[in-house]
Formats: sequence, structure tokens, C-alpha cells
Amino acid sequence: MPPPSARRRSSKLSFGTVCSSNINRSMEAHVRLQNAGMRVESYGTGTQVRLPGKSAMEPRIFKFGTPYADMYKSLSETPEDVAFFMHNGVLQLCKRGASVKVAPKRWQDTPTSEVQNHEVVIAFEERIYDAVIEDLQCREPTEEFKAIHVICLDTKDNPHEAQLQGTVALELCWLLEQTEDLDLEAPELVEQFQEQQMTHTQIKVLHQICYL
Repeated sequence: MPPPSARRRSSKLSFGTVCSSNINRSMEAHVRLQNAGMRVESYGTGTQVRLPGKSAMEPRIFKFGTPYADMYKSLSETPEDVAFFMHNGVLQLCKRGASVKVAPKRWQDTPTSEVQNHEVVIAFEERIYDAVIEDLQCREPTEEFKAIHVICLDTKDNPHEAQLQGTVALELCWLLEQTEDLDLEAPELVEQFQEQQMTHTQIKVLHQICYL
């Protein structure tokens, strides 16, 4: 974990955190890293922001770019809505999101100039990891042809698991931040990190270097 002194300076690396809707897993990690003084932005790869509704067949759906504050307002129109969405934790997620940034961002719609700022991208599900890699491989290469380390920390999409893996993500990103040569050291570091984590929790860690 980063020492308290680390929180007084900005990180040398820039991190991206990615889940499906940019409201739970990626946002939990965004907050953890940001509070530790790291440069970070969060994203989603879904086609829309999907939130749990009153039944599995009735999710609440919003477009990416819809302000978190507007989502909160939409989900709290009646006392019954407030009670339900407070109980399932969605209002708390919207409130937290609004305290960090205006609205969820979709990874695939983010300009290459912004994506390329990140040295490390953490995806919180294997299909999201695959989507990030596919997107990077489909983009037009830039003159810099810069390495971007895409890492998967497979995480169930619920607030409790997001909190647990937010801590894991912070530990990993802090180790990556300490490297002298990220491109050279990251593969072995990630492998050792998974071995260490597997001693007390079953977690799949994937790693691929893409160039953009």
C-alpha cells in the first residue's frame, strides 16, 4: 500500500480503470487511486449504463455522458424509489460518482489522445479486458507507438466485491508505480502479484501489452 507521503505528490504513471458502466467497479478503484495521489480516470465499455432495477427484467438504463446527478434524480422521483434504490445501493453509487466527476465515460468513445495518456489500464472483468484490447488494436497507431499495459482483475459486479478488489487494484498500481522500467518489469511483477494474491484469494490476473 502507498505510504501517507505518497498522497502529497502526483504519480509518474497514469492509470485507467474500466468496468461495464463506470459506476461501481471502475469508480471504486478510481476513488482508491485518486485518494492515494495517483493520476487516474475511469471508464465503461458497455453500450449503455445499466443499473439494477426492481426486477432482473427491468434494469434502469442511461446513456453514457448522463450526469450522475441526473441519474440520482431519476432514481429518486418517489419515496418508494428512494427506499428501493437506497436499499440496493444504487443511489449511493450515483452520489459517489457525482463527487468524483460529472458523468460516466465510455472507453470506446474516448479520443486516442486521451487513451494514450495511460501507461496502465485495469479492467475488472475478462470480457471488459478483451473489449479494451480489441479497441486498442482497432485504433490508428500514433507516431509515438506507446506501450499500454492492460491488466485484468476479475471482479464480480457488486459493491462488496468492488471494495475488496479496489484495495487489490491499489496495491498492484502502487507496485507498478515503483518500477524503474515499466515495460521491462511489469510482466514479471504482475505474475508475482498473482501468485501472492492466490495465497489468500482466488483471483485471475491477466496482462497484455498493447501499442498505440
